[in-house]
Amino acid sequence: METTLRGVGVSHGVAIGEVRHMGTAVLEPPAKQIPAEEAEREQGRARQAVEAVAADLIARGNLAGGEAQHVLEAQAMMAQDPELMADVDRRIAVGSTAERGVYDAFAAYRALLANAGEYLAGRVADLDDVRNRIVARLLGVPMPGVPDSDEPYVLIARDLAPADTALLDPTLVLGFVTEEGGPTSHSAILARALGVPAVVALPGAGELAEGTVVAVDGSTGEIFVEPTADKRAELAAAAAERRAALSASTGPGATSDGHKVPLLANIGGPADVPAAVEAGAEGVGLFRTEFLFLDDSKQAPSEEKQVEAYRTVLEAFPEGRVVVRVLDAGADKPLEFLTPAEEPNPALGVRGLRSLLEHPDVLRTQLTALAKAAKGLPVYLEVMAPMVADRTDAKAFADACRAAGLQAKFGAMVEIPSAALRARSILQEVEFLSLGTNDLAQYTFAADRQVGAVSRLQDPWQPALLDLVAASADAAKAEGKSCGVCGEAAADPLLACVLTGLGVTSLSMGAKAIPYVRATLAKHTLAQCERAAAAARATDTADEARAAAQAVLSGE
Repeated sequence: METTLRGVGVSHGVAIGEVRHMGTAVLEPPAKQIPAEEAEREQGRARQAVEAVAADLIARGNLAGGEAQHVLEAQAMMAQDPELMADVDRRIAVGSTAERGVYDAFAAYRALLANAGEYLAGRVADLDDVRNRIVARLLGVPMPGVPDSDEPYVLIARDLAPADTALLDPTLVLGFVTEEGGPTSHSAILARALGVPAVVALPGAGELAEGTVVAVDGSTGEIFVEPTADKRAELAAAAAERRAALSASTGPGATSDGHKVPLLANIGGPADVPAAVEAGAEGVGLFRTEFLFLDDSKQAPSEEKQVEAYRTVLEAFPEGRVVVRVLDAGADKPLEFLTPAEEPNPALGVRGLRSLLEHPDVLRTQLTALAKAAKGLPVYLEVMAPMVADRTDAKAFADACRAAGLQAKFGAMVEIPSAALRARSILQEVEFLSLGTNDLAQYTFAADRQVGAVSRLQDPWQPALLDLVAASADAAKAEGKSCGVCGEAAADPLLACVLTGLGVTSLSMGAKAIPYVRATLAKHTLAQCERAAAAARATDTADEARAAAQAVLSGE
């Protein structure tokens, strides 16, 4: 009998297949004591296992490329964290085996993350995966992971670690469903990069029996268990209609009555450029430069290295627009040379622009590198600061840009509610705004973007979040300036119409989403988008907002 479950759809498309479950977690190693004379040998075993796991993560990243590579490199740094390794050595010195020392040290660090504010709590899944890989290697048992199968299947897991998601084979893994995670978790972001339909934050997903046939709709978040022949036909027809619309839609983003909405790509570095170009991106709306800095947490990359990376991206979009975000460090992206070693709540502490203003040499080097990279190119370079709170922040950033001789537009990201509420004030200092809806939702609702338990508050359809988007867009219009969206909200085709109706002037997203958004925008007039936006804002919940907008755009 067909039943329907609902999670959070995070990657478009429909997948129908049999359920296969992720391998079980590594068992807890026994707590046995070792003689003192064996401690040095066990410490060596632990270090070898850590280095091997870090090397494997980096190798997986090199194979995956793009955004997955940056995520896995960050995870490798987590494995090699010197404080963690010092704790492992201490535990082995007082009698623990290598595997038990690793297990207990990671457990202690896990507890610190879980209690250090919800932003850092979202990294627990990544930490668990690193621990499991090290312990498995020490125990000599297979690493739990994606199941072996000769036939295509739908993967079910509690959560997917980046190392697993990055190397999923789309010819075998038709789609995946997780119990945890959120719309902006690593699994969701990598699923969109792979183009694999995915649903996250589905309680009870692990209870689906092995071999059960399910249909996964990554657009709506619905899971149909044992779908009927009629339901399969309905989903297949809808998927065929989507494919036809995608192939028919080309060129710049615009509504059906010709209102232009540039569709830009979010990238992490030069490796992401080919996919953006192939998708028809009209430029880059978010170049996340922090991944350049994650190669070495102890020192910033040289000016020369930065110039090379920036110029590669800028050259790919002649006559196009490239929006670069300066380094956004802190919270879940700590850097030894930049961010404080200890903060009670890093998500609310010294991160983003605050870190850079405390280290003006790092900011100056990055801005100078951007100026040199853009020299002589016809690209339209725009540079923006993360985590701008008020006009004082905006002025400090604009002053730094001018001092570095940067010939570009200066902008501010709207990720903090205060920036949306005082957007006109901020626009006295900068020339454009860019809404980071992921962090804006997190700070508006005090709901971590990585924690599945609060995923309903991370839903970008929340009317309160739409109100803040409207306030920012209205302020930009009043000042004659632009206001784009570079958060994951822009990747939702229906929500892209609503954002357009709210007055947003450009949309930036993962490359895979661009064709879906382009095709959907092309079906509706600007007036329809404005009515859908008004209808969504008149509701009280995310589900009601989505339904109201859908009703307007479908002519109901």
